[in-house]
Amino acid sequence: MSLVVCPTPIGNLEDVTLRVLAALREADVIACEDTRRTRTLLDRYGVSSPLVSYHEHNEEQRAAQLVQRMQGGDTVALVSDAGMPLVSDPGYVLVRACVAAGIGVEVLPGPSAAIAALVASALPADRWRFAGFLPRKRGELSKLLAEGGGTLVAFESPRRVPATLALLADLEPGREVALCRELTKVHEEVVRGSASELAERYAGKPPKGEVVLVLGPSDIGPGGAGAEPAGLEQLRRLVDAGAKPRPAATAVAELTGGSANALYKALTE
Repeated sequence: MSLVVCPTPIGNLEDVTLRVLAALREADVIACEDTRRTRTLLDRYGVSSPLVSYHEHNEEQRAAQLVQRMQGGDTVALVSDAGMPLVSDPGYVLVRACVAAGIGVEVLPGPSAAIAALVASALPADRWRFAGFLPRKRGELSKLLAEGGGTLVAFESPRRVPATLALLADLEPGREVALCRELTKVHEEVVRGSASELAERYAGKPPKGEVVLVLGPSDIGPGGAGAEPAGLEQLRRLVDAGAKPRPAATAVAELTGGSANALYKALTE
């Protein structure tokens, strides 16, 4: 009896691993988000194991049923529609229930949109965090975008991309961004540039398909690089001479290549 967590392709069905296929064939039942979508993968590779739905609307009830089956000796394979279960997908309730019941949980490696986007972005990968789907409320989104902590990887709805990029451009126009679209699929595209460049590119023109945004480290949040001392000193001199802080910060940022917001924040703290 055990639970086997199986990542599935994020677009190209050929990305499934041999271990995942073996686990799916050997499972007594496969718990999946959408039985029709999973059946497409199984039919491609001749897997005939029975399916049962497991999604965000029936997690509690279905998890209890599946734990009962595993306690009776069954092996359950858990998949989501694409990528790794639990990573912005259902599965957390079931894994927690298995651990509480003393049932073994095996996690197989495989495709992940977040990892693929991070590598394709060409942004720092030594320190990064995953935010799942970006918050809808502007205040919460602004706070998240300004936080430090290395490179930020997040999922975003295509229709919300223009507004998100516009907000980011207001906060940090020079921040490095990569928009990764339709990863592993026929129309895969990675667009790299500054926040202001991407905001201009997608203004009023939402991208098509599934999107992962990768944002380089912030200069304005905790742990960010902060304002350059030389730039900050120049800003202070201008303000002391009577210049208004905001325009002066913008002018100094253009000269030093720094962030106007970071300079202004450092000046007023």
